[in-house]
Amino acid sequence: MSPETVETFFTRNDGSYLFARWGRPIAPVVFGVDDAALPVLKGGIEAVVAMAGHQMAETDPELGVNLMLFFCADWDELTAVRDLDRLVPELAGLVGRLKAADANQYRIFRFDAAGAIKACFVFLRMDRHLADVSAETLALSQAVQSILLWSDGAFHDQSPLALIDGDVAVIRPEIGALIRAAYDRVMPVMAQDTSHALRLAARLQSGTPT
Repeated sequence: MSPETVETFFTRNDGSYLFARWGRPIAPVVFGVDDAALPVLKGGIEAVVAMAGHQMAETDPELGVNLMLFFCADWDELTAVRDLDRLVPELAGLVGRLKAADANQYRIFRFDAAGAIKACFVFLRMDRHLADVSAETLALSQAVQSILLWSDGAFHDQSPLALIDGDVAVIRPEIGALIRAAYDRVMPVMAQDTSHALRLAARLQSGTPT
């Protein structure tokens, strides 16, 4: 992967470069699914976290949980979730924008003083497109998109996943390699300069382990 290609993954629509990774162990919780789906969803998160060389936790000492996934059939359901507006003060306006855009997913990140990710809220409206996706694929896709602060359009043209044997979803090798390079201990938890993309690309080309 060239430095220019790496740069596109973290260049936002306004042209600015912004990268961040988690600075603390990830403690997830899932709302709005039946009990049978929980192990699948958490298993997908655990797989991506392990691939990155990062850590999971039962609880976050500051927040309790720090990766929250909300599944709903209609965006208006979010406004009925108790205390969600305290976690996401802009909730009412957000719901309006999501409805207007006919969106089926959205992520909000929170950051610590060093710029590292400290929390992520994932909202999924199970429209016919998402309903056709298996729980395993959905879990893996959302975990990949939550493990780093990607650009707005990082995966608009191509999914971070690929299918093998027709229906088994796996993380595309180049995306997996990029995640591992991003979590290398010598790399910063946050970066706003494109020289960071050069460093990532160099690690990809050299095969430097995490």
